[in-house]
Amino acid sequence: MSQPLAIVIAIIAAYLLGSLPSAYVMGQLRKGLDIRTVGSHNMGAMNSIYNLGFIYGVIVLICDIGKGLAAVALAHLLSKTLSATPDWWIYIEMAAGAIAVLGHNYPVWLKFKGGKGGATAIGAVLYFIPWGWPIGICVFAVLLAITRVPTISYGIAMVSFPFISWLIYNNGRYVIFSILVVLMPFIKYIPRLFEMRRKGGSWKRVFTRKSIKDRF
Repeated sequence: MSQPLAIVIAIIAAYLLGSLPSAYVMGQLRKGLDIRTVGSHNMGAMNSIYNLGFIYGVIVLICDIGKGLAAVALAHLLSKTLSATPDWWIYIEMAAGAIAVLGHNYPVWLKFKGGKGGATAIGAVLYFIPWGWPIGICVFAVLLAITRVPTISYGIAMVSFPFISWLIYNNGRYVIFSILVVLMPFIKYIPRLFEMRRKGGSWKRVFTRKSIKDRF
């Protein structure tokens, strides 16, 4: 396979994988609803957990993380079809991960109205830094115990990825990639933070709750 064709396939496949609307499909199968019309209106795992049930939300989470992983893995596999893998191919793999996040956020199947891409971003980054799995889970667990806000907890846990890339892998490319990919859902989440601030009445209510079920 030629390099240009492999690149085109990697990019298109990454977008199509990312655009698979797992939360939307689960909402339709479970309750016949559009997940984007209930709760936080986000097409993501946490909104699915709150409105469809824990098990169904976890399935959505696994699917969304898997989309990011699969996009990068497919790009990596495509490099094996080349007569020689160029040194710069890792940037194609990284681009595939970022495009999978864009696919989740702007899915062609739903008129480009998707989610925020947090779980898909996690999958894309953790393909490169496997140590991010145990460290990220531990950081998430500690923050959840303190704040009782799952979305805030996993969002802040994602901030650990650039530090893991730097301190454990000592890889500048991973650091830059993780920063850029983590920023993608963060930017989309900013309006939601201000919405929660308006509903909760204070920033303290946004970042700390009485219980996990305390949601607005």
